[in-house]
Amino acid sequence: MKENELSNIIIGAAINVHSNLGPGLLESAYEECLFYELQQIGVKVEKQKPMPLIYNDVKMDVGYRVDLMIDDKVIVEVKQ
Repeated sequence: MKENELSNIIIGAAINVHSNLGPGLLESAYEECLFYELQQIGVKVEKQKPMPLIYNDVKMDVGYRVDLMIDDKVIVEVKQ
């Protein structure tokens, strides 16, 4: 699946989550529901995936995690 097609699916799922939950919840609630929604659609999705930071060919230990990694192509950082 190409990035543009995948982006349309992600946006649709995010709109569905927001329509169902409404505004004002914690990011973790939206993240969990979007994770569920994408799984139900059949998209490969990982949550809180560790992401290394490489600086000058050195792997830095900063403990960065992306909220959602979708199909190993798209990173989603959930904001309220």
